Amino acid sequence: MAKENVKPTRMELLNTKGKLKLAEKGHKLLKQKRDALVLEFFQVIKKAKDLRTLVDEQLIAAYRALAVAEAMHSRLFLETAAVAAHEAPSISVSQQNIMGVRIPKIQGQAIQRNILERGYSLQGSSAGFDEAVDAFEKSVAMIIQLAETESALKKLLTEIEKTNRRVNALEYNIQPSMKATMKEIQGHLNRLEAELFFSLKVTKRRLERKAEAEEEKGRAADKAQTG
Repeated sequence: MAKENVKPTRMELLNTKGKLKLAEKGHKLLKQKRDALVLEFFQVIKKAKDLRTLVDEQLIAAYRALAVAEAMHSRLFLETAAVAAHEAPSISVSQQNIMGVRIPKIQGQAIQRNILERGYSLQGSSAGFDEAVDAFEKSVAMIIQLAETESALKKLLTEIEKTNRRVNALEYNIQPSMKATMKEIQGHLNRLEAELFFSLKVTKRRLERKAEAEEEKGRAADKAQTG
């Protein structure tokens, strides 16, 4: 629908044409961005699906190893060893850029350590206990990676929805409105041109009639003089 307050002038028509070209260019670029984001989204969702499967498998293996370690030692031993850790695992969060979208980058600190870094005494422990600790450290590292991937999915999905709204606004609202405005202005200019043409034609006829009348008057005057 054309805007009611638009001036129906040739200058306004040219301005609207220029704006429409920019809108069409922006629409094309946004569609390309949306398509690229969708492609990236499906690649990340496949990675997340694979990671979740691996995390589930790793957690099952870790709990099995823990059950073996608990059978070999005691729950008190396991709790004491856990408290004895010198440095608790932690994470740091930064940002990375994917297709113009800021994605959280999550990195673990002190997640997977060697036996000496874990803090518990080697005396009284067993290979089974070490395997359980190692399995859970791997689980934590994989969970952090999964969290980063799923955060990327949420960010990408939000950006896809936002970009799609812009694409639809340009395609179904802004561009049609501009085209309607151009059509209305062009129609008004055509009417003005037709009215001007008609006015000039009427004026020409009047001038011709006036010239004919004056010519006829002149011939009558000449005839009267010669008579």
